[in-house]
Amino acid sequence: MSQSGIVKIKIVAIAVASATLAACGTAAPPPPPVVVAPPPPPPIVIPPRPTAPAGAFATMAIPQMAADGVRQTVNYGISDEQRLWNVRSGLNVAALNCRSTSHLALADNYSAFLKKHRRQLSRTNRTLASQYRAEHGRSYRDQQDAYMTRVYNYFALPPALPDFCDVAHQIGQEIVDVPAGQLHVFTETALPRMEAVYEEFFSSYEQYRVDLAAWEAQYGPNRSPVTLEANYGPPQNGAAQNN
Repeated sequence: MSQSGIVKIKIVAIAVASATLAACGTAAPPPPPVVVAPPPPPPIVIPPRPTAPAGAFATMAIPQMAADGVRQTVNYGISDEQRLWNVRSGLNVAALNCRSTSHLALADNYSAFLKKHRRQLSRTNRTLASQYRAEHGRSYRDQQDAYMTRVYNYFALPPALPDFCDVAHQIGQEIVDVPAGQLHVFTETALPRMEAVYEEFFSSYEQYRVDLAAWEAQYGPNRSPVTLEANYGPPQNGAAQNN
């Protein structure tokens, strides 16, 4: 083999060796990173929308608190005569509307109460009529009718009626034992006991409004409700009619 042939072979060998070394010295590209998707957010559990207590309307007007912290119901700021008469009216509502077996004595006790205390009730009714007449003149009867309508609607308020029936049943049992002429003393505590039933309902309704506003702020639009007008409220004076 000639000298030039040997040189060519060496050059080729060197080139092949260099290419082989170059190929061995180049690292393979790393695999693409594995992308792990984040877990889905936990589902939002929406609690039930607050509902009005005792099956009441979702929007209704309730008596407001006066500056002295007492709610301005039909029984707010009334005279002794009016207080007695409103107890009588409450028992009348109970006798007509509380018809469960546990309240069967209400009607009989109410009749016994009217019979035993008819003289004091008659005097009270005349006094109240005179007060209305003095204040309203010839229209006094209309004023009495309007006020007594509010009184009866108040005591017959459906959401509070079941609890009112229980309290009225107790009062009805007690009032038949009150000595004649002593109704004013008895009604000083009897009417607040009746009122406590409605105050409990009104307070729970106010809490419902707070809960509903918080729920709507977090889970839904805060709509302005249409408030129904209440057909009961504080009297314009302290008299009532014989209804």
